[in-house]
Formats: sequence, C-alpha cells, structure tokens
Amino acid sequence: MTKPAITRLFIGSIAAFVAAIVLGIFACTWAFANGVFQLDGPDVIGLNSSTTTWWMIGLLVVAGLVVLGSMIGGLVSWIGALLNTSRLDDKTWFILLLVLGLLSFGLVAMVLYVVAGPDGTVVTHSREPRPLTPGGVPA
Repeated sequence: MTKPAITRLFIGSIAAFVAAIVLGIFACTWAFANGVFQLDGPDVIGLNSSTTTWWMIGLLVVAGLVVLGSMIGGLVSWIGALLNTSRLDDKTWFILLLVLGLLSFGLVAMVLYVVAGPDGTVVTHSREPRPLTPGGVPA
C-alpha cells in the first residue's frame, strides 16, 4: 500500500467519523425538539411512538454504522502504514507507529505519519558507484 493510498484512506476515515458525529448530534437534537422523548423531570422514561421517532432511530443507526466503518478504515490505514514502513532500512517510523498504536495513540501516530512519514514503496537510487565484480561487471 503506497503512502498516498494510506493518506486518502486515513483522511476519508476522519471525514466519515466527523460526518457521523454531526449526523448523530442532528438526529438527537431533532428528536428532542420534536418531542420524541417522554420526560419525567430531567429523566428520559420512554419514547413516543411516531414516524419521527423511527426516522431518528434510523439516522442514529446509520451514524453508528458509519462510525464503525470509519474506525475500521483507520485501523486498515494504520496497518498499511506499518507494512509500508516495515520495508524501510531505518525502522524508526515502524517502531514509532507500532508503539504509539499499541498504546492507544494511533491517531497521533497516523497524523505524524501522514504529515512527515516516508513512503516505503518509493525506490531510492543511490549515487554511490556499485563495486565491480571480478569480471568488471557492476554488482
């Protein structure tokens, strides 16, 4: 997986997560404004059965599924970044991503990787001359 693909997946997952949270807040606010909840003082004791109630429950289910999908996308992008950095000779980025991810700071690690991380799939050509083999052919 290349770094641009990992970056697109990670940013798409963040965007989907934010959109799902906004949708969930909208559904709860709309439900509260339209009297979906049965209240006893500050306590919610039930739901009024109406079309609005079922629409808001449906929106909340969709928002929850999108949050779940965005978390899976974030996990896949983290695993892709780990596989990408494992190809590098210098294992600093790999260890940084692995340790921060396992310590529940995966979001911080992925933001750092997207902003400044190397791409393990890019082939770099060395400017040093290759040593010659006994036949005079470069190794």
